[in-house]
Amino acid sequence: MTDSSTQTQDRFPLSRPALWLLLLLFTLVWFGTLNYRHLIASDEGRYAEMAREMLASGNWITPRYDGYKYFEKPPLQTWMNALTFMWFGLGEWQARLWTALTGFGGILLAGYTAKRVFNARTGLMTVLVLVGAPMWGLLGHFNVLDMGVTFMMEISLCAMLLAQRPQLPRAQVRRWMWLCWAGMALAVLSKGLIGIVLPGGVLVLYSLISRDWAVWKRAYIVSGLLIFLAISAPWFILVSIHNPEFAYFFFVDQHFKRFLTDYARREGPFYYFVPVLLVGFLPWVSVMWQTAAFTRRMPRQPNGFAPVTLLWVWTGFIFVFFSISSSKLISYILPIAPALAMLIGLYLSQLTAERFKRHLAGYAVLLVLVTVLTAIFGARHGSAKNPLILYQEFRLWLYAAYAAAMVGILLAWRLNRHSVRRALIAFSAGMFALAMIGGSGHEVFGRNSSGVLLVPAVKKAMTRLGPDTPFYSVGMLDHTMPFYLRHTMTMVAFEDELAFGISQEPQKWIPTIPEFIKRWDSEPKALALISPPIYENLKNQHVPMQVIARDARRVIVEKPQS
Repeated sequence: MTDSSTQTQDRFPLSRPALWLLLLLFTLVWFGTLNYRHLIASDEGRYAEMAREMLASGNWITPRYDGYKYFEKPPLQTWMNALTFMWFGLGEWQARLWTALTGFGGILLAGYTAKRVFNARTGLMTVLVLVGAPMWGLLGHFNVLDMGVTFMMEISLCAMLLAQRPQLPRAQVRRWMWLCWAGMALAVLSKGLIGIVLPGGVLVLYSLISRDWAVWKRAYIVSGLLIFLAISAPWFILVSIHNPEFAYFFFVDQHFKRFLTDYARREGPFYYFVPVLLVGFLPWVSVMWQTAAFTRRMPRQPNGFAPVTLLWVWTGFIFVFFSISSSKLISYILPIAPALAMLIGLYLSQLTAERFKRHLAGYAVLLVLVTVLTAIFGARHGSAKNPLILYQEFRLWLYAAYAAAMVGILLAWRLNRHSVRRALIAFSAGMFALAMIGGSGHEVFGRNSSGVLLVPAVKKAMTRLGPDTPFYSVGMLDHTMPFYLRHTMTMVAFEDELAFGISQEPQKWIPTIPEFIKRWDSEPKALALISPPIYENLKNQHVPMQVIARDARRVIVEKPQS
């Protein structure tokens, strides 16, 4: 795997204590930044609130969001977040801990697998690829489902690769394949049928392309299916018993309709994920073509299994699958990251200093260009929700992120004269700092969009009025305030993603503004969170309201006491 020109350049290999020190520093930064930002809409607030409600109600079977049944996704991450809240209390870092753990674990698992399947140098390079990929670092610090399902699917991929190594004792093959099936089951519990459809489709396509049929003999299908069902089936059975309406909505609406139609209103062009991939793996884009050319020449294992082919099929199939889907979000293609990282790691393991020098020069020029463009266009327009001053403040964070990346590039340039490995570590660290600093800078918007600045005044009113005071959400679904207020709200004249839950329990909502006004007038005391346009409309109708707190996104009022 390593040519002589690379070996001559690595005159100063890293010692084991140095690697452990780097891992410790990375761990401190990875987990130490979880609590800096407030939760943002919609995913972070939604999944934190669902876990809070699950813990408060004690109902671990039927997920609810803002008090309404919510069956869009399975409950594994909600369970994990609820357990985190149980053990450590409610807060931002607790809400992100499961995502951070799976992201961190995904880096280690990919590196371990690459080391065992290929060699130690490839294992280290695989780790550096994921650490330096902005998509991985950012999504590992947001409370979204995609990192969790990616880790579970990665378990199935890595277990498959580790099980198919030549001359492995039968008992070890069986244990690794059982872990593969368990990973698919946990992926299904994380985000649905893609947890088994995507790995299964990859294996079928791999067999057809490589003509490797023996892999099926080592798949332990019967015992594996039993493990898969033992892990994944109980919740689906229990939730269907308690909620007969679950199965059709979950499997038909949330899977087939989402994939085949614009049901979720998240459509995009076929090439939607091309720029996502380029930006998400930006530090390694320059070696993509060389990676493809280099890995194409990789031989099969003595037992006929072709791990490189499986990794390319995994990457390509998942990318195409979501590209043809009618529902697209940036984070959907995250599951390709571990496989792509191992492939790029293979190429980087034999990268020469001269070649890497050219890549570093290109990234230095690109960074200067991006800095200039940020200075020119980075803070030219504002809005009522995000004033110009916030963009100007965020631009300072971007400058700091660019500076950290440039330090990494310059340090890598210096180290590259003696050690490509050390240079790659410095480069990856700089790119990781770029993502972490830039991502943290989003807090200049998050502290306003989350509504957290309004919470003290609203909580004071809630305490004064008492726990039995009704709380309405009028004309909008606020994804963060229910979590920060520790209180659900009755929806008024707005359904959005709660439409299914409202249809199952229509008595829990108010369908029109006139009906809300009647209810408001009849209440001895009440609170309401209202969208600004509707607030102005109600004010013009002389609806009795006293403003407690407001910002550009929401107005929170109470009914004046007579």
